[in-house]
Amino acid sequence: MDRIGNRFLNVCDFLLVQSVQVDFKLYSSVVMKRGVLCVADRCHGLRELALNYHLLSDELLLALSSEKHVRLEHLRIDVVSENPGQTHFHAIQKSSWDAFIRHSPKVNLVMYFFLYEEEFDPFFRYEIPATHLYFGRSVSKDVLGRVGMTCPRLVELVVCANGLRPLDEELIRIAERCKNLSAIGLGECEVSCSAFVEFVKMCGGRLSQLSIMEEVLIPDQKYSLEQIHWEVSKHLGRVWFPDMMPTW
Repeated sequence: MDRIGNRFLNVCDFLLVQSVQVDFKLYSSVVMKRGVLCVADRCHGLRELALNYHLLSDELLLALSSEKHVRLEHLRIDVVSENPGQTHFHAIQKSSWDAFIRHSPKVNLVMYFFLYEEEFDPFFRYEIPATHLYFGRSVSKDVLGRVGMTCPRLVELVVCANGLRPLDEELIRIAERCKNLSAIGLGECEVSCSAFVEFVKMCGGRLSQLSIMEEVLIPDQKYSLEQIHWEVSKHLGRVWFPDMMPTW
């Protein structure tokens, strides 16, 4: 481990002597992968952790799940690719996620994805305890369909774009299986008006945040763009309008 990492661990030891209740946040630029494991092993008062996905490992999740470690409250993971086809993303075992969520059942697991579509293969293959998902680049219908099947704890979903294929089935699946979903934002994601209304109807008033551009809503035989405002407002229990694309 480098000199900065050693000094950082010494500080952690000092903080532990003071109190195991200290809220602590660690960013991935501070130490390397082995250093993160050492921090998890030694800083038992660690409650918040933010790191790059390349530093996440089964060993780290198990260290955070040990009996001597306090319950983690917030785990942020950034999954970033800058060179498509040149970055390898490893898979985390389901048993490691299961142990982690048993130990910290109320943790917020926040994941930011900046990947190209062909790089999503290791993700959402089995249930993970994600609560907040943000997709900063285009994501396929297949991946969003897997999100609905594997993220039952999901609270917030933000999708930048998904191409030109409507997300009707995927949205309905998310509404069916993600019973805690309370916020969703859709960018360049086409959805039929009927499917969007059905999605809102299934989620109901628990949707405290609902954002979608009017330009991506597709009118159909049941609802026009003029009608959807009233129908969605009825199911939300408050006045709602779709977002408008800026004209400048």
